Amino acid sequence: MHKIEILGFVAATLTTMAFVPQVFKAWKERSTTDISLVMYLVMLFGVILWMIYGIYHGSLPITIANAFTAILVFIMVVLKLKYK
Repeated sequence: MHKIEILGFVAATLTTMAFVPQVFKAWKERSTTDISLVMYLVMLFGVILWMIYGIYHGSLPITIANAFTAILVFIMVVLKLKYK
């Protein structure tokens, strides 16, 4: 594996994991009042497009990171709708 691929995986891990505390907090507190549904819907659409881009270019870091991010963002959308 090339060093640039390792860099891609590290970057992907950090940016994806940035969503974990928000998801955990919303789930734990059962509150999403300060969360923008529109922002998360736009983000979800964007990461799905990035995932497709990663698949097209055969980039594992881009594909995996955006797949996991899409799951986390989707969970936030569900929590937002559930705790509305």
